[in-house]
Amino acid sequence: MLREIWKHRALYAAISPFYIVFAVFGLFPVAFSLYLAFHKWDGIGEMTYNGWGNFRYMVTDNEFWQAVGNTLLIWVYSTIPMLFFALVIAFLLHAPFVKMRTLWRVGFFLPNVTSIVAVAIIFGALFANNFGFLNFIMQQLGLPMIQWLNVPWGIQIAISSMVIWRWTGYNAIIYLAGLQSIPHVLYEAAKIDGATGVQAFFRVTIPMLRPVILFTVITSTIGGMQLFTEPQVLVGNDGGAGASGMTIVLYLYRESFINNYFGYGAAVGWGMFLIIALFSILNWKLVQGKK
Repeated sequence: MLREIWKHRALYAAISPFYIVFAVFGLFPVAFSLYLAFHKWDGIGEMTYNGWGNFRYMVTDNEFWQAVGNTLLIWVYSTIPMLFFALVIAFLLHAPFVKMRTLWRVGFFLPNVTSIVAVAIIFGALFANNFGFLNFIMQQLGLPMIQWLNVPWGIQIAISSMVIWRWTGYNAIIYLAGLQSIPHVLYEAAKIDGATGVQAFFRVTIPMLRPVILFTVITSTIGGMQLFTEPQVLVGNDGGAGASGMTIVLYLYRESFINNYFGYGAAVGWGMFLIIALFSILNWKLVQGKK
């Protein structure tokens, strides 16, 4: 074994930078966070072994479960309409009557590469309580203004809107790639069998897109459970009114880097990992269905 490695040492040396960087910036932080989760540490002093204390406190912490509930609500508010709009946009981009398709694809994908901080600032202006653009429109329509950032549901709608705006085009491009990979002969066969457009959609398009839909649902679940910048810039580290914008990652950030409870923050991170894994498996089972 060692002789073979030495024989091909030049090849191993060529690929070693990736593994070294991964070990330093990927593997080591993950392993250290697991070690840290069983200790008390303020980031400066000595670590104190705490056993399962951090995890026991986490499962009894009302703020943690509120953060979990907030994250799930924002995920529902954003993911369902986002994937629906993405599928509609993909169908429109795939339609033969659409001109300048490349331009439209770039336009829909552009929000995904826009700075999240800049997006959060803009949406903060849109949903501002007194001088926001939405309240201006409502005044023009003779409707009462809404204190968007002073009510829990308003904060969650604002955060969800940012997620929808940023990720709809990204998922639409993925759906478009899936649509383009469906053989046209399947639609011709369905038409010969007398299937309508709606029947072809549910009997041909959706089954053929199932792997792509599964991919977008899983990635949206992982991304939705890790929301941080949007609520942090929009409502601050305390989560806004009633802590309704306090997501799991924002809660982890507050406990670790503001309150300096690094051991507990590491435990929250592993708790979040477990929640993401469970919901990813659940979504996979639901979307995959029976074969």
